Amino acid sequence: MTREYPAIRLWSKGSPPIAAARDGIGLSFFIHRDHKEIAPAVWRALQTYLRAIPPGSLGWYGTDDGDILELDDKGWGVVRQQMLERPWGYSGNANLSESPGGEEISSGYIFEYEGWSPDNPFGNAPINAVSFTFPTDYFQENGAAHLRTLALELARELPFNFGYASFAIISSHGMSSAAKWSLIESLLARYPGLDLHHGTGFSSRLGTRALGPYWLTFLGQPLLGQMGGITALRNALPFPEVSLLPMDGERALVTLDEWPDPIDTQTKAIPPQYRALARLMEPFLFQYEGEGLPLYQHDTNQWLRRFL
Repeated sequence: MTREYPAIRLWSKGSPPIAAARDGIGLSFFIHRDHKEIAPAVWRALQTYLRAIPPGSLGWYGTDDGDILELDDKGWGVVRQQMLERPWGYSGNANLSESPGGEEISSGYIFEYEGWSPDNPFGNAPINAVSFTFPTDYFQENGAAHLRTLALELARELPFNFGYASFAIISSHGMSSAAKWSLIESLLARYPGLDLHHGTGFSSRLGTRALGPYWLTFLGQPLLGQMGGITALRNALPFPEVSLLPMDGERALVTLDEWPDPIDTQTKAIPPQYRALARLMEPFLFQYEGEGLPLYQHDTNQWLRRFL
């Protein structure tokens, strides 16, 4: 069994235009720990991701000085150093994608990691973030149950505070370059189950808050405890489509439907389980104070609260 999903292709400004974004699944985890403590687990999660996706799907990596180079054996050595072996120990990061950019639309496989230590030289304490993406045809071919199992395997490696997986607009080159912001805004307005995948972009702001309800919603501490634990989730989500899976470390996975649902409001109402989880999360949702995140042209907080 498969479902139909909107095919999204966005191109950049300029001549010639390059592929800016496409449809897929975005999976992100946010971890409020010292980067030096969690980096080995993130590296193991990356190996799990590589085993699950087609060979060669990640072919390029970003360097510290902004170049994009081929991910050969030497490149993997650089990536390992970026993530695990920086001599000053302040931070770790990696940005891996299937292509360096060009006229062809990307296949949709991207890995991003941004890690921080309390003694970083910038004087702040951002949260660590790790992100994996998949093209839509990956889960249509393998099934949503396969993708959920893979997401759970990745999650078990990571001591997350919050995480999620959603049907999404994904990009390895930055959606800020997309030519038609009006199209992005119209898609988000029509499909509230469509995420504008921000990769690790919330890492400097999120803390231990939630970003909202998603197809797969991973809840760790202190968030799950603040929401009332598994008992509160069961009471708030008495819907046949919903499954709750307790995880070790007083964490949980909430699955809101069998398949990721973009929720086309031209044909259906927002499913009640999304609204119910949003109400339970409301006191603990991220609240951005500023001029708006660069990926959201309208009010960021209003968009994050679209299920309330």
